[in-house]
Amino acid sequence: MLIIDLNCDLGESFGRYSLGQDEEVIRYISSGNVACGFHAGDPGVMRRTVELLAARNVAIGAHPGLPDLVGFGRRELAVEPEEVENLVIYQVGALKAFAESVGAGLCHVKPHGALYNMAAKRADLANAIARGVAAVDRGLILVGMAGSELVEAGGRAGLRVAREGFADRSYEPDGTLSSRKKPGAVFTDVRQAVNQALRMVLDGKVATGDGLVLDLAVDTLCLHGDGETALEFAAAVRKGLEDAGVRILPLSHR
Repeated sequence: MLIIDLNCDLGESFGRYSLGQDEEVIRYISSGNVACGFHAGDPGVMRRTVELLAARNVAIGAHPGLPDLVGFGRRELAVEPEEVENLVIYQVGALKAFAESVGAGLCHVKPHGALYNMAAKRADLANAIARGVAAVDRGLILVGMAGSELVEAGGRAGLRVAREGFADRSYEPDGTLSSRKKPGAVFTDVRQAVNQALRMVLDGKVATGDGLVLDLAVDTLCLHGDGETALEFAAAVRKGLEDAGVRILPLSHR
């Protein structure tokens, strides 16, 4: 039987500002990536999100990003590897403490936004992230884009890794995600997202925006929780996978 993890970025509210549909989307996922206060989230939001995930028996992951609340962590900053390593240790350590405070363990780490995309291509930053994760807990699973430098760096650091695919994003011929500024980069048709998820999980392939077909083996699929159609997409992707005989389980069960 085929098994896949469904993950979603959560805990992205901040202070009085609410973002995402966490309580609804969480019903359809097996892993949650919790913002750690640098690109989104704050200590109160972090704790509430961890409590919500623990109550639903959803695996808890840290979602560290660049220190860029205004840009939501999606702008590339000029950061050095040592700085990235420290940022990761700081954020993962904080989320791990919140998880342990409610009697749950931290399962995985998935970098956010620009940090994730930069580490997909730059080995120096990928290695820094892997070192940071290992410094906190070598038992944590490092999630990175399938085929990326981050996955390779995790392996070199002796960490378990999970190769991630995206159900609702367009791919470039080099296997990276299309820029959000590019038309069609983020899918608006739920059927397109379901079909892409099925193809990645069942066949290990994905079509790029220009029709090229790439090999892409994945262990986890990302479902975004901050869009207007997030709930519809999450429900449809899960149903499509389960109807195809795919079992949804967190990364710790693989």
